[in-house]
Amino acid sequence: MDAARPLDPDLPPEIDKALRRLREGMAEACLSEFSFTNLYLFRREHDYRYLAGEHPCVSGRTYDGARHLLPLFPLHEAPPATLCRLLAEHDCFYPLAHSQVARLDPQCFAASASRDDADYLYRADSFRHYRGSVLAKKRNLMKQLLASGSVRASRYSQAWHADALAVLEGWMADKGKQPGEADQLAGIEALARADQLGLEGFVYHLDGQPAGFLLAEEVQAGVFVMRFAKGLDAFKGIYQYMFQHFCASFDRPVHWLNFEQDLGMANFRHTKLSYQPAALLSKFRVRPAR
Repeated sequence: MDAARPLDPDLPPEIDKALRRLREGMAEACLSEFSFTNLYLFRREHDYRYLAGEHPCVSGRTYDGARHLLPLFPLHEAPPATLCRLLAEHDCFYPLAHSQVARLDPQCFAASASRDDADYLYRADSFRHYRGSVLAKKRNLMKQLLASGSVRASRYSQAWHADALAVLEGWMADKGKQPGEADQLAGIEALARADQLGLEGFVYHLDGQPAGFLLAEEVQAGVFVMRFAKGLDAFKGIYQYMFQHFCASFDRPVHWLNFEQDLGMANFRHTKLSYQPAALLSKFRVRPAR
């Protein structure tokens, strides 16, 4: 394996080509990390580095400190001895989808998954209609927003960069975050380089005032990962409206939304569960069996 190389804008074709091969056939079960955009935007938080060679990987560090390798090749096609050698200086292969783990020899490798890491997967129709008593509160919040003024949605482009950045700054203030906390740096970079990173979405105004924005990435046909969704507290119902509008009005079919993981944070978990996910996608860590 070659020397580790920090992720930079020159690497996308090489890494993304490998990730596209890994995503083949996964459909809505595709994990949110299987994207160069995600790896690049969060390269600082996870110290992601590219390891080229016959069995290329991206090395990184999980939020709980595990040193991991994201394999950019089909694990089951490599001899177990080769996989063990790759892990000599790392704790595990991660993140792996269930379909990848199922093809490994359980006598050679042990797999585990944390609830905190699981992606939240939703049917787009849940947001288009907010049907049923469980989602009634979402419908009502959206109605309150629409009754409070005139909402305008504009397809995101650099023309709306300043307004989206103002929303991000306002969101940081609403949440009491200090500069550099949460996902602020990744959000700033995403807004500045959305076109190059394959991020698409909208900026939302209420009576001319910036109220929210969202940026999503299509990782499979009709499957979108919601990379950034920020709304200001002053505009109650803005999140419910943004999700509904994206699913109903995007110019390509939207079948599934992936809201990524909750990181074990109680407020994230409560909010994401309140939208009634269709499934939680486990992300496995694989180590040699002892």
